[in-house]
Amino acid sequence: MSSTAVPAPVVQPLASLDDRYVVTGRVYLTAYQALVRLLLIQRERDAAAGLNTAGFVSGYRGSPLGGLDQTLWRARKHLQSHHIVFQPGVNEDLAATAIWGTQQVGLFPGAKYDGVFAMWYGKGPGVDRCGDVFRHANVAGTARHGGVLAIAGDDHMCRSSTIASQTDQDFVAMMMPILAPAGVQEYLDYGVHGYAMSRFSGCWVAFKAVADTVETSASVDVDPFRIDTRIPENFPLPPDGVHIRWPDPALAQEQRLLKVKLAAAQAYCRLNGLDRIEIDSPQPRLGIITTGKAYLDVRQALDELGIDEARAAAMGIRLYKVGMVWPLEPEGARRFAEGLEEILVVEEKRALVESQLKELLYPLDGRLPPPIYGKYDERGQELLPATGELTPTLVARVLAHRLLRLGPSAELEQRLAWLEGLERPVALQNIPLDRVPTFCPGCPHNTSTRVPEGSRALAGIGCHAMAMWLPDRRTVTFTHMGGEGVNWVGQAPFTEERHLFANMGDGTYFHSGILAIRQAVAAGVNITYKILFNDAVAMTGGQPVDGPLTVPMLVKQLQAEGVANVVVVTDGTPRPYGPADLRHVPIRHRDELDAIQRELRQLPGVSAIVYDQTCAAEKRRRRKRGLYPDPPKRVFIHEAVCEGCGDCTVQSNCVAVVPVETEFGRKRRIDQSNCNKDYSCLKGFCPSFVTIEGGRPRKGKALADEPGRFPLPPEPTLPTLASPWNLLVTGVGGTGVITIGALIGMAAHLDGKGVTVLDMTGLAQKNGSVFSHIRIAATPQDLHAVRIAAGAADAIIGGDLIVTASAEALTKMAPGRTRVVTNAAEIPTIDFLRNPDWRFSAQEMQARIRERVGEAPAEFLDATGLATRLMGDAIATNLFLLGYAWQKGWVPVSHESLMRAIELNGVAIDMNRAAFLWGRRMAHDPQAVLDF
Repeated sequence: MSSTAVPAPVVQPLASLDDRYVVTGRVYLTAYQALVRLLLIQRERDAAAGLNTAGFVSGYRGSPLGGLDQTLWRARKHLQSHHIVFQPGVNEDLAATAIWGTQQVGLFPGAKYDGVFAMWYGKGPGVDRCGDVFRHANVAGTARHGGVLAIAGDDHMCRSSTIASQTDQDFVAMMMPILAPAGVQEYLDYGVHGYAMSRFSGCWVAFKAVADTVETSASVDVDPFRIDTRIPENFPLPPDGVHIRWPDPALAQEQRLLKVKLAAAQAYCRLNGLDRIEIDSPQPRLGIITTGKAYLDVRQALDELGIDEARAAAMGIRLYKVGMVWPLEPEGARRFAEGLEEILVVEEKRALVESQLKELLYPLDGRLPPPIYGKYDERGQELLPATGELTPTLVARVLAHRLLRLGPSAELEQRLAWLEGLERPVALQNIPLDRVPTFCPGCPHNTSTRVPEGSRALAGIGCHAMAMWLPDRRTVTFTHMGGEGVNWVGQAPFTEERHLFANMGDGTYFHSGILAIRQAVAAGVNITYKILFNDAVAMTGGQPVDGPLTVPMLVKQLQAEGVANVVVVTDGTPRPYGPADLRHVPIRHRDELDAIQRELRQLPGVSAIVYDQTCAAEKRRRRKRGLYPDPPKRVFIHEAVCEGCGDCTVQSNCVAVVPVETEFGRKRRIDQSNCNKDYSCLKGFCPSFVTIEGGRPRKGKALADEPGRFPLPPEPTLPTLASPWNLLVTGVGGTGVITIGALIGMAAHLDGKGVTVLDMTGLAQKNGSVFSHIRIAATPQDLHAVRIAAGAADAIIGGDLIVTASAEALTKMAPGRTRVVTNAAEIPTIDFLRNPDWRFSAQEMQARIRERVGEAPAEFLDATGLATRLMGDAIATNLFLLGYAWQKGWVPVSHESLMRAIELNGVAIDMNRAAFLWGRRMAHDPQAVLDF
C-alpha cells in the first residue's frame, strides 16, 4: 500500500477519551471508533483538496456491528463540526435507500455541497435484506465527489445470530467491489482508499467487518494524510464518465458497470498496491495467497512454526496479501503465481479468492499453472474448512504439512507434533458446565415469555429468543427479523393445533415486525402477539428504537391494522398514559398474564399483548446516570428462615438469586450488586424475605480507610517484550471483562507499546462466557493475529472459574508457560434456575487448570468475596484480580499508565483504583489484607 514516508507516529496524551477524534499521531481506538475517525479524516482530506463535501451515515445495528451506532452518537459533536449527519435507518434497506439518495444530491438544483460521502452499516442478515437496494444503487453509481462504503458485519461463528453469515457472495451478486481489512489500522487506510476507489470507479464499495477485526482495539496512526491515494490517469473512461446521472437507461447502466466500472476499481487497486507481496523468495516454491483476518492467521501461524521472514524466504515461501477480494486484480495475481510449484489459498468460509485465481490462471496460453489448493487438497480431502472459522493453530498445521511435502524438516515436524498435541487433551476431557447466556436479573422476559399450560410460543430476533433454552417456556423455532409469527400462516391450515403465541420486541416491531402482524391479519390465523415494550433495543446494548414509539401509538397502530383484541400489561409502576389514552383497551397487571393469555387464545383471529416494562439492563444504566427512578426498597433473604426450597427462583427466573451454603444446609440470598429491583422473587409465599426501605449497602471500608493506611508494595519486574506477551481475560458477561481489556489496552498504548485487544462477546454479554484477548508487543508491527493461539497465553486473569476451566480457555494454556489467577467464587449458572440442588465442582475445575499449566503458578482466590468486603461491591472483582496479576509481574504495562487509563475510563474511578491497589496488596501480603 502506498503511504507517505513519515517517522513513527508519536503517542499523544489525551485530556479525555473524546480527544481521540482530534489528535494526530498514534491513538488507541476500537474499530468502531476508527470508522468514526475515518469519516472525519475523509472530510479533512476533501477540505485540503479544496472540496466542500459533507458526510452521511445510516444503517442498522447488529453484532458484530452492535455498538457502532452508540459510538456515532457519542461522537455527535465531532461529526456535526465536520458536516457529517448520522441518521439511523428504521431498517437496513431503508437506510441503504437513504444512502442512495446522498449520491443524487448533485443531480438537482440547490445542492449545498460538492458531494456527500456516505457510509452504510449492517450485519450479514442486513446485507441479505438490502439486495435490491444495493443492486439498484450500485448500478446507478456514485457521485463524482461522493462515494459510498457499505460496512458489512459478518458473524462467522454465529455468536450473536441465528445463522452463521458470510456476505462476500451477496456483494459479488450485486457486483460491488469488496475490501477486506486485516485490522484497525486498515479500517482507516482501506477506508480512505475505499472512498477514493468509489469516486473513481462509480461503484459502491463493500467493506468486510468480521468479529476478529471490528471487535478489536489497537494503537494506530490517525494522520489524515498518511495514505497517498493515486488516481489511474491512463485508464480509459467513457466521455460521459462513470457516475450517477439522470435519465439513465437500465441497459446502459448494466454495460457501464460490467465493462468499465469494475475494471476501474481493479485499476485503482493495482496502482495503489492494495494487493501486495508481503514476503518473497529468490527461489519461490510455495505461494500463499490470503486476505483480511485470514492474513493475520497466516502471519501468526508462521510465528508459531518458528518461521520469520528471512527463514520463509529461504524456504521458498511467497506470501501475497489481497486487499480487494473481488473482483480479484488479475495482473498482480498472475505475477504472484509466476515460478511457483504450488499455491495455497487461505481464506475464511466459502472460497472466493480461490475460485477467481483458478479462473485467472486457466492455461489460455497453453502453460499449465501451479496446482492451487485451499478448501481441498490434491486428494479431494478437506484442507481448510468452509464452515466455522479459521484459527492460527489450524492454519499452522496445514502450512506445516504443505511445507513438509516440499522437503523434510525435523524442526518443523517437532513443531507440528507440539501443535497437534495442544488441543488433544482438552478435546478428550468431559467439561459438563458451561455459561449459557440468559436473561438479566429483573429482565421483563423472565415473566413475559411464560405461556399457559397447553400452549407454545414462537421466537424471533431479540433477547426473548433465549426462552428457547428454558424448557418451561415451551418456545420452539424462530424466524428472521420481521417474520415473527408468519411461519404459523404456513402451518395453521394443516394442523389440528388451534393457536400460537409469538414473541416480538418493540425494536423489531418498529424495524419490520408490523408487516408480520399485517400478514397474520391478512391470513386470518389465530395467533396472539406478545410485544415487549421495553424502551430499548436491548440485545445490542440498549439503543433507543429508531423513531417515535409509545405504548398508545403502538396500540393504535395495532388496532388500525385489524388487531381486534389488545391488552396492555404493566408491572404496576406509574405510566405516562392511562385509560383515557387507550380507549377500549384494558391495562392489567403482569400478575394476571396467565389468565390474560388463556382468555386471548380462545378468541378467533389476531390478538396482541403489549407488555410494558423497561429493560432491566437499561434501568441500571439510567439509574447510574440519574435518569431513572431508583426505588428505595431492597430485598434480602433471612438465612435463618430460608428453607432452600428455591421457589423464589421459580417465581423470578432471576440469576441475582444465588445459593449460599450454611451449617444448616443450602439457603438463598440476593446478590445486591446484581439485583435490578424487579421484586418478582417476592411473588412466592415465603416468610424468609425481608424488605428494607431507604437503606443503602454499606460502603466498603477499603474505600474509606485505604488512603495512606497501607503503603503500596514494591513494583514488580515486568515482562520484557522480546516477543509479544499474550494475556487472556475470562469472565461472565456484564461483569467488566471488556473493561479490563480496555484499561490494559489504553495503558499499553500510553506506554508506547503495540497492543491489540479482541473482545469475544456477542450474545454472551447476557451472563454468558466472555473472553478478552490482549496482545502487547514492543511495536505495533510485532503483532499479527489479534486472537491468542492455542498454548500461547502467557497469563490468564480469570474472572470466573467455570469460564477459565472451559475448553476454549484451557486450549490457550501451555505447561510451564501460562500463569493463572482465577476467581474461586462459586457463581451459579443458568442450571441453578432449573435445579435448586445444582452443585459446583470447584475442586475438579481447579485441578484441570493446574494440570494444564503444569509447573507454572495457578492461584485461586475468592475475589468476589474480597471485593465485596473491601469495596462493598462485587463489581470491583475484576479490577482486584488485575491488581493481583500486575503485582505478580504478569501484565507488562506501567502502574502510572494503568492509573491514567482508569481515570480516562471515567466510570467508578475511585472504586476501580481502590480495587486495583488492594489487588496489588493481596498479591504481596495476603494475610495483611485478610486481617484488615
